[in-house]
Amino acid sequence: MKKALIDPTAQVQVITGWTLNPDTSGSKYLPALVTIPNSARVAEVIDQAFDVAPPLFWLDSADNVVADQWYYDTATQQIIVVPPSAPLPGTTGTQAV
Repeated sequence: MKKALIDPTAQVQVITGWTLNPDTSGSKYLPALVTIPNSARVAEVIDQAFDVAPPLFWLDSADNVVADQWYYDTATQQIIVVPPSAPLPGTTGTQAV
């Protein structure tokens, strides 16, 4: 069993879509972000906990939990995988070589 460090001050966001950036000097697309309700960031996952300052705290977690790919649901008190983000336009079905 691993230990997950929970940061209740940081909510988790997921990219639900993309919009064209009107500023042509930057990225072509801007992400549309949605905050996951009742979410708290899983900041670290390790074998043995150490002392942390409040409001951070440790929870037991499954061995497959990965920091920033899972979040803590403060309502259900469960660690849940972050849903996949929407793919960047024009990248669906492609792979890097």
